[in-house]
Amino acid sequence: MDNADVEAGGDDEFQGRRGRKYRPVVDDDDRAVLEMSSMDPSSSSHPAQSSLKKIKVSSEENLASNINEGPSASHVQSNGPQTESKLELFGFDSLVNILGLKSMTDEQAAVPSSPRDGETIAITQGRPKITAIKSGTLMGVFVPCLQNILGIIYYIRFSWIVGMAGIADSLLLVTLCGTCTFLTGISLSAIATNGAMKGGGPYYLIGRALGPEVGVSIGLCFFLGNAVAGSLYVLGAVETFLKAVPGAGFFTVTTTVNGMKVQSASLHDLQIYGIIVTILLCFIVFGGVKIINKVAPAFLIPVLLSMLCIYIGIARAKKNDPAEGLTGFSLDTFKDNWNSQYQKTNNAGIPDPDGKVPWDFNAMVGLFFPAVTGIMAGSNRSASLKDTQRSIPIGTLAATLTTTFMYLISVLLFGAIATRHLLLTDRLLSATISWPYPAFIYVGIILSTLGAALQSLTGAPRLLAAIANDDILPVLNYFKVADGSEPHFATLFTAFLCIACVIIGNLDLITPTITMFFLLCYAGVNLSCFLLDLLDAPSWRPRWKFHHWSLSLLGATLCIVIMFLISWAFTVVSLALASLIYYYVSIKGKAGDWGDGFKSAYFQLALRSLRSLGANQVHPKNWYPIPLIFCRPWGKLPENVPCHPKLADFANCMKKKGRGMSIFVSILDGDYPECVEDAKAACKQLDAYIEYKHCEGVAEIVVAPSMSEGFRGIVQTMGLGNLKPNIVVMRYPEIWRRENLTEIPNTFVEIINDCIVANKAVVIVKGLDEWPNEFQRQYGTIDLYWIVRDGGLMLLLSQLLLTKESFESCKIQVFCIAEEDTDAEGLKADVKKFLYDLRMHAEVIVVTMKSWDMQADNGAPQDESVEAYNAAQKRIADYLAEMKSTAKKHGTPLMADGKQVVVNEQQVEKFLYTTLKLNSTILRYSRMAAVVLVSLPPPPVNHPAYFYMEYMDLLVENVPRLLIVRGYRRDVVTLFT
Repeated sequence: MDNADVEAGGDDEFQGRRGRKYRPVVDDDDRAVLEMSSMDPSSSSHPAQSSLKKIKVSSEENLASNINEGPSASHVQSNGPQTESKLELFGFDSLVNILGLKSMTDEQAAVPSSPRDGETIAITQGRPKITAIKSGTLMGVFVPCLQNILGIIYYIRFSWIVGMAGIADSLLLVTLCGTCTFLTGISLSAIATNGAMKGGGPYYLIGRALGPEVGVSIGLCFFLGNAVAGSLYVLGAVETFLKAVPGAGFFTVTTTVNGMKVQSASLHDLQIYGIIVTILLCFIVFGGVKIINKVAPAFLIPVLLSMLCIYIGIARAKKNDPAEGLTGFSLDTFKDNWNSQYQKTNNAGIPDPDGKVPWDFNAMVGLFFPAVTGIMAGSNRSASLKDTQRSIPIGTLAATLTTTFMYLISVLLFGAIATRHLLLTDRLLSATISWPYPAFIYVGIILSTLGAALQSLTGAPRLLAAIANDDILPVLNYFKVADGSEPHFATLFTAFLCIACVIIGNLDLITPTITMFFLLCYAGVNLSCFLLDLLDAPSWRPRWKFHHWSLSLLGATLCIVIMFLISWAFTVVSLALASLIYYYVSIKGKAGDWGDGFKSAYFQLALRSLRSLGANQVHPKNWYPIPLIFCRPWGKLPENVPCHPKLADFANCMKKKGRGMSIFVSILDGDYPECVEDAKAACKQLDAYIEYKHCEGVAEIVVAPSMSEGFRGIVQTMGLGNLKPNIVVMRYPEIWRRENLTEIPNTFVEIINDCIVANKAVVIVKGLDEWPNEFQRQYGTIDLYWIVRDGGLMLLLSQLLLTKESFESCKIQVFCIAEEDTDAEGLKADVKKFLYDLRMHAEVIVVTMKSWDMQADNGAPQDESVEAYNAAQKRIADYLAEMKSTAKKHGTPLMADGKQVVVNEQQVEKFLYTTLKLNSTILRYSRMAAVVLVSLPPPPVNHPAYFYMEYMDLLVENVPRLLIVRGYRRDVVTLFT
């Protein structure tokens, strides 16, 4: 590309001495530029508009007619007529006028749940209309939680658990599971009262606390758990009905248990009745929250009456009445049942020494824990609650404490009135002892399971709709619903899953996984509260004050422990499924910043790390290059190209295994208030470039009157503490003479001087257009012309280059430039020993040359170097003659670039010859090198900047790929371990 430069002059920027302006010099067929130009064609067509969010403010037609004056008058946009406002001083109308006080917190306000740049946000003026039926604490949270918790396990398995585990272990079991759900309820209450809460329940809370990826993965698992749990409840109700009314079955199956033939319900009967019941429940769910609230008491009241019948029956029980094995309240029975008696049973749960089902405390945890799940039933319907911050804590904790207390009392009662044999053999002991008829218990079992199924089919679709509304996964867009609407498609999908599981019939293998999903969700809620409470960000101000991070951590630990107690295999399966969803969401999902706790944790961790680093000098062992990439130092880049396409490739070469941070900086010439929108658009474009090039870095745009002033501000203020950039990387201005841009030398010299004053290292890249990317393998050598002490920066850069695939096949050669009278062999030995101690493999070559004596030259310079030398001499002579003529004409001292200069012609000749000798040496030894590194000479004091550019041009002449390096007053390598 013939040194094609991705640089051009701004229309009014850096006008040269002879009136020349910058113009684009990029070839139209430059592949790198074409690649960058096609990145985001829409990002720069209207840069000022793309950086602003569109806000549409609509108002009701009759609003203005009801308001006569004051701040309530409609405030129109700047291009329309404006009415008088009392808050005109502030430049905006009152919040009440624009938004309405209610819409700032109301759930119906049209504010996106996962805001992203570029979205159109519609804000409706005034009080929004309430279109949905809202529930209170009792019917919205307490009743759903109670219905979900009180299930079939209490009726048909609880007495058996007491008989197998004994009173002591049963109390421990209930306490362990109850403590887990109670601590989860406390964490849920704290998060739910930390602001307005929309639909989605635990998903909404976890997603906003741990990020969208974690929220969606746990939320989808929790949805699957709720959907499949609905089928379990339906099957339990149907099985109980068929046992109570055997004649209702269409098919019968006869099995032999302990030599006795027993008729049981057929799988086909379970499937037929299960599908019918699921469809009927779906019709109720389709009726909406209003119908569900009316039907829920019809399911709950008979359940509570049946439990009352059980307690009355326990109080009336006598010895062997109403069944053999009952003792009434007996201390001896209580003592006999105190200890556990774990043993093997058959598939029906009857003790059998030859049984295939072993039982222990861990198995009891897996059997009983589903009896305490359901505490999220109220929060699942958070979008349908009048006041989530009041209803969720009170309703959830009240239901948890009520059911836990009921379980603890039941353990003591069952353990005191029946022998262990009766507890283990009568699976429906609750029906046997109930008063006045066992049929009441069958009704209670059926209605309790149907009520739990109803709540599952109500909460699961709303959870799925909430995930879809956040627009994280495009595949879930079919389940989106408007605010206040019923999630019909999500309900159909949930019913389909439920019916599919009902058709399977045998869910023994799926049930533990469902329990794992519930526990995974509970652990997510606890971890969310733990993280938020521990970080204690200014936005963390929950109304629920009875919480502490230690309680949340204990709750999360209990959840994980219980998961492994139940089954480590199913724990691994559930965690693997959640991880797969997390990975899928992180790849396919849309990015969203919800202000989650991890971002706050990263922020606090960064602050603590920054404070721990302090402001003292970093030890060489811990030194990392933090390059400041100067994206546009010599002109205006072509449209849609925010940075030279190869600068990011070079920045990555300065990092070991990609670790480190780069700061990409560009300067816009102008006045900040006038160019602020252009700066925002340019920053977005530069961010897109950095992400496109897979470079770890940040973008910064600075608006300044000139490039020199902008860079001077950057080099002084950019960064914090020891995280300030320590290397300035920029491109060599190869276009300045070809385009006759004579103001570039002064800017170039000022930048280098500012870096020296600010103690920043400098790396200037010549031949950037030909810099290889990660797929272009280089061969040959990396040659270092080590002239001055630079703290080892040049050596370190060469080692970093070797870590990249493009340069890993190269070898390092170190050329030590010395005067001819220097002890060459001694210098070579010293440098070899130094490199050995630094663990660097390189070949050392000592080159002797004279700095001034032209007649004592041992070798003739390269012909092309001599031609460049003669041309430079002529140009300097012409420039000096013009300076003298101007000074004589105006009667002033010699002036250059607005400053007085002192020209020592003999010194100028000496500097020119020194660069000539160095260039000829580079061409002689390193013409075929992959890359050459040479020390950067500082600009001489009181020399015109034009002369310095001539020195530099002669130094880099005909060298295709060159890094000009200047270190700073710090060592970046060390000999010691």
